Amino acid sequence: MSSSTADKPAPTRRRKAAAAPATPAAAPATEAHPLFVASMDVRWRDLDAFNHVNNSNFLTYLEEARLQWLRHVPGPWFDEQSMPVLAASEINYRLPIEWPAQLHIELSCERLGNSSMTIGHRIVDAEHADRLYSDGRVVVVWMNPNTGTPVPLPQAIRDAAETV
Repeated sequence: MSSSTADKPAPTRRRKAAAAPATPAAAPATEAHPLFVASMDVRWRDLDAFNHVNNSNFLTYLEEARLQWLRHVPGPWFDEQSMPVLAASEINYRLPIEWPAQLHIELSCERLGNSSMTIGHRIVDAEHADRLYSDGRVVVVWMNPNTGTPVPLPQAIRDAAETV
């Protein structure tokens, strides 16, 4: 049996990595209503084969920052009838995070709805605040865990977001 070009795999081409934005400051600002700044260290285990923080760990950093903020909210923000659920997330990856690094995760209130809150976020270097690693937003909806239906945003959340 003779070999033809159809039997041979096509050569693979490496794509050039997209360049990071030249000016991180050009990224959308989410500082209209600053809520909280969480500090975190990059852990060795957060790195991937390319020796920088794996993109999935950005979600973990953001989740941890939201939980740190919620722990500081005075008043009840969840109970058996009302719990926050992540409904949407948007992350713009601006620069790779290398180890070792200390991070600041900045949270801000972009919007308060009837049962939801849009939280803006920025991950920056703790020592160089102009080094923007990522930005974006998440939508958190408060819902009744028994029925799966949205419930009004807790007053403690509304107060915490509106007082900053």
